[in-house]
Amino acid sequence: MSDSILEALDKILDARKNASSDDSYVANLHDQGLNKILEKVGEESIETLLAAKDAQHSGDNTNLIYETADLWFHSLVMLSHLGENANSVLNELERRFNLSGLKEKASRQRN
Repeated sequence: MSDSILEALDKILDARKNASSDDSYVANLHDQGLNKILEKVGEESIETLLAAKDAQHSGDNTNLIYETADLWFHSLVMLSHLGENANSVLNELERRFNLSGLKEKASRQRN
């Protein structure tokens, strides 16, 4: 189910890249450029962090899920703007299976 949702989102985001910015929020973001998209990713990141802190205290994850969805969505817009999609990230996550997180991190520090 998750893969099909990501695939559908990728198709929608790709189509909306060329839509009218008057009719599409995503097209409007693309028209404003990468800096605006990065601003939205940053904003959603902060909102997600704050929601996580609130969820820890309240025990209610509803807003955390909502904000995480916004963060993922805007991250997908960012990837789309740069010619990538969710599958690129899924492939990277798959590559990391059976790879120690500590070893993977250490290999990045040497590069």
